[in-house]
Amino acid sequence: MIRKFAGKKLAAVIVCAGLAVSAAGCAKEAGLEGNIQLVGSTSMEQMCIGLSEAYMEKEPEVTVSAEYVGSTAGMEALLGGSADIGTSSRNLTQEEKDAGAVENIVAKDGIAVIINPAVTGVTALTSEQIAAIYTGKITNWSEVGGPDMPIITIGHEAGSGTRDPFEEILGIVDQCHYANELSGSGAVIVRVAETEGAVGYCSLALVDDSVVGVSVDGVEPTQENVQNGSYGLNKTMVMATMGPIEEQSELIQNFFDFVYSEEGEAQIEAANLIPIPRAEG
Repeated sequence: MIRKFAGKKLAAVIVCAGLAVSAAGCAKEAGLEGNIQLVGSTSMEQMCIGLSEAYMEKEPEVTVSAEYVGSTAGMEALLGGSADIGTSSRNLTQEEKDAGAVENIVAKDGIAVIINPAVTGVTALTSEQIAAIYTGKITNWSEVGGPDMPIITIGHEAGSGTRDPFEEILGIVDQCHYANELSGSGAVIVRVAETEGAVGYCSLALVDDSVVGVSVDGVEPTQENVQNGSYGLNKTMVMATMGPIEEQSELIQNFFDFVYSEEGEAQIEAANLIPIPRAEG
C-alpha cells in the first residue's frame, strides 16, 4: 500500500524582510525546504503518517513522502539509493549493516497472537504451544483447551518485519507451516477475523475488537508489559539511514531531531507505540 503526503505550498506573494518575494523565497531564509522519502514497514504506517504530517506543519516547504511496502523492501530501497530513510519493524541484518545501513531505533511494539472469536475457551498460550502450532505439531484447538476445531495458521509474507522477529523469538525460523502468508498486519487481522479456527500474529498497535488477543506465557499483550519487558514477543521500529544521522543532510538531521523530540514522541505514542530515546553515540 502506498500513500503520499505533500506539504502545502503558498503561491501568493508576501512581504519578507521588507521586500515582496514569493513564499518559497521566504522559506529559504526562514526555514528548510526539500523532499524526504521514506520506504518500508507496513506496521509503521500510522506512526509515519503522524510524524510526517506534524513535521510538515512545522516545515511547510518540506515534502515527506512515504511508501509502505514491507521492511525488507524498505531496506532494499535505502541500500539502492531510492529512499532517504528505510523504515523497518525488525532489527537490521548484519548484511544490511555491512552495506552501510545504520539502525536508528525510534520505537518499540509488541507482537500480538490473535485468534478467531469462534475459538472459545482459549485465552492463553505458552511460547512452546505457539511454536508447536506454527510448526504443525499441534493442529487442533482441542489440544490446547479449545473446541474440536482445526487450527488455521495465518502469517506474514517472507521478509516481513513482523514475521522475522516472531519466528526468531520462538526459535522456529523456516519451520512454519502457513495456510496463508499475507502482506501487513491489517491483512492478517482481517483474515483471522473472517476465518473460523484461525490464529495469527500482528502488530499489537493495530489489534482491534474483531479478533481475540491471547496472553503469552501468562503475560497479557499490553503496551505497559511491552515497555517493562515482561511480554516477550516484541519488535523494534527502525528508521535506517546510510551512515550515521550526523552525516546526513541538514534536512534529514532536522527530521530526526523532530522524531526524537517531545512532539515526535507524542506522535509515536498516538500510534500506540512506545517511543525509544535517541541513542547516545
